[in-house]
Amino acid sequence: MSEDLNPEELEHLEEPIESKEEVKKDFQGLLGSTKNFLSELLDIRKNTDQEATKEAIIADIPFKGHTSWILICSIFIASIGLNANSTAVVIGAMLISPLMGPILGMGMSLAINDIDTLRRSLKNLTVMVVLSVLTAWLFFAIFPLQEESSELLARTKPDIRDVMIAFFGGLALVIARAKKGTIASVIFGVAIATALMPPLCTVGFGLAIGRWDYAGGAMLLFGINTIFIALATFLVLKLLRFPMVRYANSKRRRQIARAVSITALAVMIPAGWIFWGVYKEFNFKSDANTFIQENVIPYKFVKDGRFLKELTELNFERDTTSTVELIFMGNESVPPGVLATWNSNMNTYDDLQGVELKIIQGSQSDQANELKYVEELYQSQKNELLNKDEKISFLESELKRLNKLNARNIPFEDISAEAQTNYENLEALAFSNAIRTDFKKLDTVTVFEAKWRRDAKRVTIVSEAKKLHSWLKIRLKDSTVLLTEIIQD
Repeated sequence: MSEDLNPEELEHLEEPIESKEEVKKDFQGLLGSTKNFLSELLDIRKNTDQEATKEAIIADIPFKGHTSWILICSIFIASIGLNANSTAVVIGAMLISPLMGPILGMGMSLAINDIDTLRRSLKNLTVMVVLSVLTAWLFFAIFPLQEESSELLARTKPDIRDVMIAFFGGLALVIARAKKGTIASVIFGVAIATALMPPLCTVGFGLAIGRWDYAGGAMLLFGINTIFIALATFLVLKLLRFPMVRYANSKRRRQIARAVSITALAVMIPAGWIFWGVYKEFNFKSDANTFIQENVIPYKFVKDGRFLKELTELNFERDTTSTVELIFMGNESVPPGVLATWNSNMNTYDDLQGVELKIIQGSQSDQANELKYVEELYQSQKNELLNKDEKISFLESELKRLNKLNARNIPFEDISAEAQTNYENLEALAFSNAIRTDFKKLDTVTVFEAKWRRDAKRVTIVSEAKKLHSWLKIRLKDSTVLLTEIIQD
């Protein structure tokens, strides 16, 4: 059949084949162009000065003379800023702190097998840390104002975000260091983001006031920053293929390589352990907040009970039982059936299995203790809530409400003894709290019932009843007190 086709028709049939080949070539060209664009955009090897980078990092490692005084000044500035709760002052201390030098030296020495640089970096970093903690401890031990500001407390509980900040901050820092013509603004920015100095000052603060949990949490944060900045430095310099340090003695070279590998492993293990811990804590708090949002908040009280979400405590424990503590106030308790349902639902969340649900709730018979608990809670968290106006306002309104309830706790034994002494015709006295409404709102009022002697004259009873009523209002400082008469049988 092809013999019947003329040359023009055959050429026409071949056109689709040529078109497919052209499309394929165009697509390959597009991929190649995209690859070249991304390579030029992201490649940092061409603009890297390896020798200058090594020299700059090594030059920042030594700690003596000017560097030591700069560190001491930055510690005092950071301590004052944390004590005064001033973010601007704390940032200023971060910018002048020389702590970053030995940390970069650690990462570089591990990457290039330089045992001498690693030894100097570890020694200088240790001296810097000890001096920083001692200086901060001395400041907070002597300085008369020792308030637990929000800037201080923010450094006591690291989480997964601190790990990410330290790692990506370290990446940015070493990339900026490796560039020909170092980008100073990046170095300053990383110094602010990773915040090495404030955690050490917080360690000193914790030691000065005897709060080991503060000191431990802040030291953990500093450890996270140090390890992940060094890790980022190690990875970038490996990626940039910095040359390994050569040793003439092959036996010494193998020993040094082994020692560096052991050190790198010793750094990687705590890095992994810290990351896994903060990752688990992050998941725990995420699931706990979701559980509260889906189960606790939708619950509606019949009367005046209320859930204080602002005072919820989520306590993550890596080795023991974690807890979720919920606080309820008012004259109504959460029914046992609802609590059982919450406990059951909590186990459906992956990171809440085995977690203990703690419930703290007020009751009608324990208003005085309820008030005392909230007052203590307010005082203990007042400094932590500093600069959080909404929470402070909420707690103060809660205290006013509970003070109003507590005012109705009648010292009945004293009242009855005084009334019996002052009113000779008074035979018996009783009181109760009653709920009154004008069909617009409910209100609780205190009602006293008086039983008078049968042989007393009616005029005398009316007169003494008025006096008793007036005296009760003054004695209890409550103008809403009611007085009724018990009808004799």
